[in-house]
Amino acid sequence: MELNTVVSEIKGKVGIITLNRPKALNAVSEEMLRELTSQTKAFDEDPWVRAIIIRGSDKAFAAGIDVRDLIEKVNSRDTELLKMHKYMETFAATRKPLIAAVAGFALGIGCEIALNCDIILAADNAKFGQPELSLASIPCFGATQLLTKAIGKAKAMEVILSGRAINAEEAERTGLVSRIIPLTDLYDECYKVAAKIAEQSDLAVSTAKQAIKQAAANTPLATGIALENQSSRCLLYTSDAADDMQCV
Repeated sequence: MELNTVVSEIKGKVGIITLNRPKALNAVSEEMLRELTSQTKAFDEDPWVRAIIIRGSDKAFAAGIDVRDLIEKVNSRDTELLKMHKYMETFAATRKPLIAAVAGFALGIGCEIALNCDIILAADNAKFGQPELSLASIPCFGATQLLTKAIGKAKAMEVILSGRAINAEEAERTGLVSRIIPLTDLYDECYKVAAKIAEQSDLAVSTAKQAIKQAAANTPLATGIALENQSSRCLLYTSDAADDMQCV
């Protein structure tokens, strides 16, 4: 068993989780995904933490699943994959904003971890891809759905079926990432974004996040706007809104 496949810290009101298998280019083992999920859940339940950053190394956010780890557990691979699916479901259900700081490779499950975050900020050396078909498999942690919603059917078809990775510029152009940031500035800029979010009303942030996710889930426009109207009216009666309006 490896120690500290993820490393965490709290800076201000921001929880920072670093994927920590640099020699393996942060290839994701069952243990790493479990630790990532556990630490994310801990930050999600910590009233002090208001936003969460997920990051890797300068060379790799996460370069896919750890195939050796999977082969070692081949006799129980269905069980192990089921565990990993449950971990990813828990990770994706995080209530607080998740920000992926992606440098280097984000491939396979690494790309899917980023896709399950709310904001992706990419370094200029970032590369995103789903190479599972080269192993006679398909993505199994959400990419066929999430990548298609992010960049559209035609582009997702090419990326998944051919295995072609897309660079940071193409990722930004297609809407996969929010912004491209020079590698030397990525983590500082990511923290600034997270810290700015952490300054906002916690209830307003979580409500806005859920409303946006409803839109991303192809909720009918009228239903989504009705939800937004109802939520915004409810927020006006909160103490946070009253305090903020007094400062205007």
